[in-house]
Amino acid sequence: MALYSRFLAEVDLKQTFYSHTFTNGLTLVGEAMPALESAAFTLLIPAGCAFDPAKRGGLSTLTCEMSLRGSGERDSRKFVEDLENLGLQRSESVSVAHTAFSGATLAANLPAALGIYVDLLRRPHFPAEQLDSGRMVAIQELRSIEDDPAHKVMLELRRRHYPDPWGRPSEGEMEGLETISINEVQDFHRRYYRPNGAILGVAGKIDWPRIRDLVGDLLGDWPGSIPPEPMTVAAGAKIEHLAHESNQTQIGIAFESVPFRHPDYFQATGAVGVLSGGMSSRLFTEVREKRGLCYSVYASYHTLKDRASVLCYAGTSADRAQETLDVTLGELRRLALGIEPHELDRLKARVKTALIMQQESSSSRSGSIAREWHHLGRVRTVEEIGRKVDELSCDSINRYIAAHPPGDFTVVTLGPQPLQIAA
Repeated sequence: MALYSRFLAEVDLKQTFYSHTFTNGLTLVGEAMPALESAAFTLLIPAGCAFDPAKRGGLSTLTCEMSLRGSGERDSRKFVEDLENLGLQRSESVSVAHTAFSGATLAANLPAALGIYVDLLRRPHFPAEQLDSGRMVAIQELRSIEDDPAHKVMLELRRRHYPDPWGRPSEGEMEGLETISINEVQDFHRRYYRPNGAILGVAGKIDWPRIRDLVGDLLGDWPGSIPPEPMTVAAGAKIEHLAHESNQTQIGIAFESVPFRHPDYFQATGAVGVLSGGMSSRLFTEVREKRGLCYSVYASYHTLKDRASVLCYAGTSADRAQETLDVTLGELRRLALGIEPHELDRLKARVKTALIMQQESSSSRSGSIAREWHHLGRVRTVEEIGRKVDELSCDSINRYIAAHPPGDFTVVTLGPQPLQIAA
C-alpha cells in the first residue's frame, strides 16, 4: 500500500461531493464535511479585470467595491451589520478572470448569508453619492503599490509576461479610476455579473438538498447574458527595467509552464516545488543561504485557464543585484539537469501535509472546489490527488523538465540601475 493511502486510512478521511448546473448556467458545487460545525461559500463571477474596457482599468474592482454599498432592502451600513450578526468572515477580490466573494460562518447561518449575497448579485443599489468614497478606496489601493516595490515588480512582471488582458493588475490604472462614472459601474455589473459561467462552491456541514433547492429558489431565474470575449494582444518587451531610487533592487523572472488542467500539471508543480518550497529548496539554499545575496527569494506556479507560468522573485541590495540575478537564472537553468531523490521525498511530504491540513477548513475547501470546477469541470478527491503525488518520480519530473526547460525568460527589475541579462 502506498504511503499516502496509509496516511488517508489513518485519518479516516471521507469526502462526499455534489454538483448541480441550473438551466441559466450557474453551477453549484458542494462538499459535505459533517465533522465540522462551520460552512463556507466561494462565489466566482466571470467579471474579472480582463473585461475592463480600454482606458477604464479598475472598473471591475470599483464595481466590486460599490456592490458592497447596499443591496435589496439593506443600505451600506445594514449590509455590513447583518453579515456581522451572522458572524460571517468574508472577503472579496478581483482577479483577471473573476470577481470572487467568499465567506465562512456557523453552518446554521449559511442560508441567511447566501440570501444577502444574492441581493448583491441581483439588486445592488450603487448609490451615486458614494461613488467618490468607493473611488478613493480603489485609488488608495493602487497608490499603496508604490510603497511595496516587491508587489509592484511582480505586477509588472505578469503584465509583461502574459498577453493583454491576461496579465493586467486588478488594481487598474489611475486614468480609469479617476474618471469612471456610476453609469459605467452599473453597466459593467449588468453585463458581467451573470449566472452562465458563474460557480458557487459550498463546503462544511451542509445539507445538500436544502442548499441546492435554496440556491435554485434564489438564483434559478437569474437571467444570463453573453458578453464579448476580450481581445488578446501580444505581450510586451521581455526585458524591462523600472527606475526607482532605492538602496534595494527587486527582481522578477517568469517563464512558461503548463496550465492546471494539463496532464503534466503535477510534474510541472513538482519542479517548482524543488526550486522553492521551504528552507531546503534550491533557490533558498543557493541564493540566500550559501551566498547571502538576498533577503527573499522564491518561485511560484501561477495558472490561468489556458496558460500558466512560473513566477520568481528576489529582493536584494542594489550592489548585489547583478550577482543575485545571475545566480538565480543559473539555478533556473540548472533545473534542466534534473532533480534528485531526496528533493522528491521532501516535495511529497510538503504536498501531502498541505492537502490534509486543507481538509480542516471549510473556507479552503469551498475555494478549492470552485477553482477545480473552473479549471477541470469536476472536483478531485484528496485520494485521487494523493495517488498523483505518490506516482511522481524523479524520472517523470525530469522528463517534463526536459520537454519544458526553463528559458525564454521575462525579466523585470526595479531599482536604481538596470541589470545585464546573460544569454
